[in-house]
Amino acid sequence: MTTTTSRLLNLLSLLQMRRDWPGALLAERLDISHRTVRRDVDRLREMGYSIRATMGPDGGYRLDAGSELPPLLFDDEQVVALAVALQAATVSGVGIGEAAIRALTTVRQVLPARLRHRLDALEFTAIPARRDDATREAVSADVLITISTAVRARSVLRFDYAGSRPGEKDQATAPRRAEPHHLVTSGGRWYLIAWDLDRDDWRSFRVDRITPRSPMGSRFAARQVPGGDIGIYVSARFRGSSGSVSTRWPCTGKVVLHRPASDVLPFAGDGVVEDLGPDRCSLEAGSWSWIALAASLNRFDTDIDVVHPPDLVEAFARLAIRNARTAA
Repeated sequence: MTTTTSRLLNLLSLLQMRRDWPGALLAERLDISHRTVRRDVDRLREMGYSIRATMGPDGGYRLDAGSELPPLLFDDEQVVALAVALQAATVSGVGIGEAAIRALTTVRQVLPARLRHRLDALEFTAIPARRDDATREAVSADVLITISTAVRARSVLRFDYAGSRPGEKDQATAPRRAEPHHLVTSGGRWYLIAWDLDRDDWRSFRVDRITPRSPMGSRFAARQVPGGDIGIYVSARFRGSSGSVSTRWPCTGKVVLHRPASDVLPFAGDGVVEDLGPDRCSLEAGSWSWIALAASLNRFDTDIDVVHPPDLVEAFARLAIRNARTAA
């Protein structure tokens, strides 16, 4: 027997899923009578939700936008999703970071203890997305909370790690052991930054490939990531820097593209574009290698003049030889 509060929450969740709900279908989904559906709809209206009755042979209900913000009800998964969205909003670039922190604080204050503990267990660092981030992999909220709990408890994490190559995800491998230090999200992907006990070095693991094992291992003393700043360290790793913690790309060059700046700017990523006239512009950009930089500049499909350095000129020459060999 469900309580009135949980029944109202289920009813509200259903109304938010689709535009129109026949009354008979709502009663069936909630396993209650038509009369109880009507009473629960009236209760939600009293709470401030604008619910309109629809006419017709399948008369039912529709949740409309109201003039005021009504009380909000969340289930467990929605609380986790809200926490992730609000914390990640601090690096969204749209100037809502402070408001997001206030909203997260407000939500936490009114949560019951059970959900507050679940929310507090999830801690992570949000990193601005790389320009090449395009794909997003689904990650279980339970996995995120398990990893975050291990980070907070400073407990060794034992986990299975699926490979990235075809067929590797189904191959059985020995469990990995690592000291988890930071949970990071960037561009829709999640990463665990940890000290790999088997390789005696720092490693970043894709969370969507992690399957935690239980129980957790022994406690460990906290280490400091190279440079001391997790944001700078992860950004440097994304740019291909293995030892340095500089946020600059290892290979940076400047070229003149025979295209107007308006054509180049939308696709320049973190590069710097300078307008040189109606049909030319300069672009200063970087990548993890000179060959990769030369290849990425060819995406603009135009003539290219290298300004500096000579390494980029050599990369274009090597790339031309490879492409000619491929074409042959």
